[in-house]
Amino acid sequence: MKLCIVGAGLSGAVLGRELAAAGLDITIVDEREHIAGNCHTERDPDTGVMMHRYGPHIFHTDNKEVWDFVSQFCVMMPYVNRVKAIANGHVYTLPINLLTINQFFGKTLLPDEARKFIASKARMDIGVPGNFEEQAQSMIGDELYRAFFYGYTKKQWGVEPTELPASILKRLPVRFNYDDNYFNHKYQGMPRDGYTSLVEKIIEHPRIHLKLQTKFEEIDASIYDHVFYTGPIDRYFGYKFGRLGYRTLDFEKFHAEGDYQGTAVINFCDQDIPYTRITEHKHFSPWEADSFQRTVCYREYSRACCEGDIPYYPIRLVNEKRMLSDYIGLANASHRVSFLGRLGTYRYLDMDVTIAEALDASKRVRNLLEIGDKLPAFFLDPLK
Repeated sequence: MKLCIVGAGLSGAVLGRELAAAGLDITIVDEREHIAGNCHTERDPDTGVMMHRYGPHIFHTDNKEVWDFVSQFCVMMPYVNRVKAIANGHVYTLPINLLTINQFFGKTLLPDEARKFIASKARMDIGVPGNFEEQAQSMIGDELYRAFFYGYTKKQWGVEPTELPASILKRLPVRFNYDDNYFNHKYQGMPRDGYTSLVEKIIEHPRIHLKLQTKFEEIDASIYDHVFYTGPIDRYFGYKFGRLGYRTLDFEKFHAEGDYQGTAVINFCDQDIPYTRITEHKHFSPWEADSFQRTVCYREYSRACCEGDIPYYPIRLVNEKRMLSDYIGLANASHRVSFLGRLGTYRYLDMDVTIAEALDASKRVRNLLEIGDKLPAFFLDPLK
């Protein structure tokens, strides 16, 4: 069989590798000039620092199968994501932990004392939270919410937090110890040579043929037995029902001598500061950070995604879910095409989930082909 995979990001690369290893001929096409999608990394020509061109990507997972898969193709270096936040002129640690609480309120609380203190701040009158703001206030109270989440969230999503679903914050970590590791996962790290090198090795297989700077609309899909589409699902159907809503990012790049901010990520929570965070990229590779005399940083600005922009975060509010449902109907009625990945299913996905879903999809594809059954439009329900 001849199969076409649209998109050379993690979804397309992992699926392509697994199907090629099963003896199938794979063509991967991508309209960009590089592989690895939004996790593409490259050396900054001015400093030599490894840059995450489309914003930082930190690998974290509890899925051993995913960790073992990735580790076949790269050396994973230890990396712990430690985020700082500036709010009201002070620097704090995120996620909210015992240090954050004690700093913010000028206390020296012990863990049990802090639990009771935060419980006294939480709004108990809310009942079942109906939006982002109520969810936060019911967990940490209004003061911490206003300082760390209100302004940042409004900048990130472009709407009042009362318009966002409570589900966004259901897993808000609040720790009553001094653990400042942003993630709780067992496996955390960063590929030593960058994500682009990782993806390059994943697709390094004699049965995989790569075509960059090639739009899906420019190829003859009829020559392939099946297409796996990881691009925007609304684009595949010519935006028949309109464009699904995304947030995009603008990056303001700048250089500095030595060490600019002393850490990889600082969030700027105040609403009057237009950017959401500053990232300093040499700190994403701490094993080599001291070897650079100069540093490269990015200020990140979030805004609504327009035509021609790179889509980052799916909005998935009521109108978008209704439109997505219409596109799902079209997809299920189509032939010889399957949709997967962040854009193909219109879902926010961490890298480990993206890889896990591609591995699962490849297993289902192989099984269905063996019994001669039809491949589905989706390998999971994109509305969930």
